[in-house]
Amino acid sequence: MAISLSVVLLLAIILVVLMRGGNIKAGPAIVAVLFGFFLASTGMAPSIQRFLDSIAQTINSINF
Repeated sequence: MAISLSVVLLLAIILVVLMRGGNIKAGPAIVAVLFGFFLASTGMAPSIQRFLDSIAQTINSINF
């Protein structure tokens, strides 16, 4: 839960920066948000979550 909340906040910040920088307009940003929202309710959501969890675990296991 904490990882997914962190990812959501990070992606929200990136989206705001892209919108303010003029790299993405409000229309495409809304489409991207809606796509993510509806993708989360599909059968692919558990697979995507497992993939993101494995990436987070891999990054966490790297010792600098």
